[in-house]
Amino acid sequence: MSESAIRKAALASKARHSVTLYPKMGKCVILTSVLVLSSLPTSVFSQSSCHGIHVNILDIQNSTGVVACALFESPVGFPTEFMNYATNIMVIKIRDTRARCDFLDIPQGTYALAVIHDENMDGALATNWLGVPTEGYGFSNDAEASMGAPSFDAASFPYDGRDLNLNIRLNY
Repeated sequence: MSESAIRKAALASKARHSVTLYPKMGKCVILTSVLVLSSLPTSVFSQSSCHGIHVNILDIQNSTGVVACALFESPVGFPTEFMNYATNIMVIKIRDTRARCDFLDIPQGTYALAVIHDENMDGALATNWLGVPTEGYGFSNDAEASMGAPSFDAASFPYDGRDLNLNIRLNY
Protein backbone atom coordinates (compact mmCIF):
# COMPACT_ATOMS: atom_id res chain seq x y z
CA MET A 1 0.00 0.00 0.00
CA SER A 2 1.33 3.41 -0.83
CA GLU A 3 2.06 6.00 1.82
CA SER A 4 -0.74 8.27 0.62
CA ALA A 5 -3.24 5.40 0.75
CA ILE A 6 -2.18 4.64 4.33
CA ARG A 7 -2.67 8.31 5.28
CA LYS A 8 -6.12 8.37 3.66
CA ALA A 9 -7.11 5.19 5.49
CA ALA A 10 -5.87 6.63 8.82
CA LEU A 11 -7.76 9.91 8.27
CA ALA A 12 -10.91 8.03 7.31
CA SER A 13 -10.64 5.94 10.45
CA LYS A 14 -10.26 9.07 12.64
CA ALA A 15 -13.21 10.71 10.94
CA ARG A 16 -15.41 7.63 11.52
CA HIS A 17 -14.44 7.41 15.18
CA SER A 18 -14.95 11.12 15.82
CA VAL A 19 -18.42 10.97 14.28
CA THR A 20 -19.40 8.12 16.56
CA LEU A 21 -17.52 9.53 19.58
CA TYR A 22 -19.04 13.02 19.69
CA PRO A 23 -22.72 11.98 19.72
CA LYS A 24 -21.95 9.71 22.66
CA MET A 25 -20.13 12.57 24.40
CA GLY A 26 -23.04 14.87 23.62
CA LYS A 27 -25.47 12.43 25.22
CA CYS A 28 -23.22 12.17 28.28
CA VAL A 29 -22.96 15.95 28.59
CA ILE A 30 -26.72 16.36 28.28
CA LEU A 31 -27.42 13.56 30.75
CA THR A 32 -24.90 14.98 33.24
CA SER A 33 -26.39 18.46 32.86
CA VAL A 34 -29.92 17.17 33.48
CA LEU A 35 -28.81 15.26 36.56
CA VAL A 36 -26.92 18.24 38.00
CA LEU A 37 -29.73 20.70 37.31
CA SER A 38 -32.41 18.40 38.69
CA SER A 39 -30.51 18.03 41.95
CA LEU A 40 -30.43 21.79 42.54
CA PRO A 41 -33.14 23.21 44.82
CA THR A 42 -36.03 24.87 43.03
CA SER A 43 -35.25 28.14 44.79
CA VAL A 44 -32.20 28.49 42.53
CA PHE A 45 -34.50 28.86 39.52
CA SER A 46 -37.32 30.85 41.09
CA GLN A 47 -37.36 34.53 41.86
CA SER A 48 -36.58 35.43 45.43
CA SER A 49 -39.70 34.96 47.49
CA CYS A 50 -41.10 37.82 49.50
CA HIS A 51 -41.38 37.35 53.20
CA GLY A 52 -44.81 37.68 54.67
CA ILE A 53 -47.52 36.77 57.14
CA HIS A 54 -48.94 33.32 56.40
CA VAL A 55 -52.28 32.54 58.03
CA ASN A 56 -53.73 29.03 58.27
CA ILE A 57 -57.45 29.09 58.97
CA LEU A 58 -58.46 26.26 61.29
CA ASP A 59 -61.79 24.68 62.24
CA ILE A 60 -63.69 25.63 59.08
CA GLN A 61 -67.03 23.81 59.34
CA ASN A 62 -67.72 23.41 55.62
CA SER A 63 -66.45 24.37 52.18
CA THR A 64 -69.36 26.67 51.36
CA GLY A 65 -68.44 30.24 50.43
CA VAL A 66 -65.10 31.92 51.03
CA VAL A 67 -62.79 32.99 53.83
CA ALA A 68 -62.00 36.69 54.07
CA CYS A 69 -58.83 37.73 55.92
CA ALA A 70 -58.35 41.38 56.84
CA LEU A 71 -54.98 42.70 58.05
CA PHE A 72 -55.10 45.90 60.11
CA GLU A 73 -52.15 48.10 61.08
CA SER A 74 -54.10 50.30 63.50
CA PRO A 75 -57.18 50.09 65.73
CA VAL A 76 -59.13 52.36 63.38
CA GLY A 77 -62.01 50.31 62.01
CA PHE A 78 -60.84 47.04 63.58
CA PRO A 79 -62.42 44.55 62.98
CA THR A 80 -65.80 45.47 61.54
CA GLU A 81 -64.87 48.15 59.00
CA PHE A 82 -62.37 46.06 57.06
CA MET A 83 -63.50 47.32 53.66
CA ASN A 84 -62.61 50.88 54.65
CA TYR A 85 -59.69 50.49 57.03
CA ALA A 86 -57.87 47.19 56.57
CA THR A 87 -54.33 47.46 55.21
CA ASN A 88 -54.77 44.29 53.14
CA ILE A 89 -57.79 42.10 52.43
CA MET A 90 -57.62 38.63 50.98
CA VAL A 91 -60.58 36.50 49.94
CA ILE A 92 -59.85 32.80 49.50
CA LYS A 93 -62.01 29.99 48.18
CA ILE A 94 -62.28 27.15 50.69
CA ARG A 95 -61.00 23.79 49.46
CA ASP A 96 -61.81 20.69 51.52
CA THR A 97 -62.52 22.86 54.61
CA ARG A 98 -59.04 24.40 54.33
CA ALA A 99 -57.91 27.93 53.59
CA ARG A 100 -54.70 29.92 53.89
CA CYS A 101 -54.12 33.64 53.48
CA ASP A 102 -50.63 34.83 52.53
CA PHE A 103 -49.86 38.52 52.98
CA LEU A 104 -46.55 39.12 51.20
CA ASP A 105 -44.12 42.01 51.24
CA ILE A 106 -45.59 43.53 54.42
CA PRO A 107 -43.48 46.17 56.20
CA GLN A 108 -42.43 45.67 59.81
CA GLY A 109 -44.93 46.83 62.38
CA THR A 110 -47.78 45.83 64.66
CA TYR A 111 -50.80 44.23 63.05
CA ALA A 112 -54.05 42.46 63.90
CA LEU A 113 -56.06 40.01 61.79
CA ALA A 114 -59.79 39.45 61.52
CA VAL A 115 -61.11 36.45 59.59
CA ILE A 116 -64.65 35.53 58.59
CA HIS A 117 -66.13 32.49 56.91
CA ASP A 118 -68.42 34.27 54.47
CA GLU A 119 -70.71 31.36 53.62
CA ASN A 120 -73.27 33.47 51.73
CA MET A 121 -70.51 35.51 50.03
CA ASP A 122 -72.09 38.89 50.77
CA GLY A 123 -68.83 40.46 52.02
CA ALA A 124 -69.98 40.75 55.63
CA LEU A 125 -70.29 38.65 58.76
CA ALA A 126 -73.91 37.50 58.92
CA THR A 127 -75.65 37.87 62.28
CA ASN A 128 -79.03 36.97 63.73
CA TRP A 129 -81.58 39.51 64.95
CA LEU A 130 -79.69 39.85 68.25
CA GLY A 131 -76.41 40.61 66.45
CA VAL A 132 -74.85 37.23 67.24
CA PRO A 133 -72.72 35.97 64.32
CA THR A 134 -74.20 33.13 62.29
CA GLU A 135 -71.02 32.64 60.24
CA GLY A 136 -67.53 31.70 61.42
CA TYR A 137 -65.14 34.37 62.67
CA GLY A 138 -61.72 34.51 64.30
CA PHE A 139 -58.94 36.88 65.30
CA SER A 140 -55.17 36.80 65.65
CA ASN A 141 -53.91 35.75 69.09
CA ASP A 142 -57.18 33.82 69.40
CA ALA A 143 -58.59 37.04 70.84
CA GLU A 144 -62.06 36.32 72.16
CA ALA A 145 -65.20 38.14 71.19
CA SER A 146 -67.30 38.28 74.30
CA MET A 147 -70.14 40.78 74.20
CA GLY A 148 -68.60 42.32 71.07
CA ALA A 149 -65.47 42.21 68.98
CA PRO A 150 -62.06 42.15 70.68
CA SER A 151 -59.88 45.25 70.75
CA PHE A 152 -57.00 45.80 68.36
CA ASP A 153 -54.60 45.46 71.30
CA ALA A 154 -56.00 42.03 72.22
CA ALA A 155 -55.52 40.76 68.66
CA SER A 156 -52.31 42.61 67.75
CA PHE A 157 -48.94 40.98 67.14
CA PRO A 158 -45.50 42.30 66.18
CA TYR A 159 -44.17 41.56 62.70
CA ASP A 160 -40.41 41.86 62.07
CA GLY A 161 -40.48 41.55 58.27
CA ARG A 162 -39.51 37.87 58.15
CA ASP A 163 -41.82 34.92 57.53
CA LEU A 164 -44.46 34.58 60.23
CA ASN A 165 -46.84 31.64 60.37
CA LEU A 166 -50.10 32.11 62.28
CA ASN A 167 -53.09 29.90 62.96
CA ILE A 168 -56.54 31.39 63.43
CA ARG A 169 -59.37 29.22 64.72
CA LEU A 170 -62.87 30.03 63.58
CA ASN A 171 -65.73 30.26 66.05
CA TYR A 172 -69.31 29.53 64.99
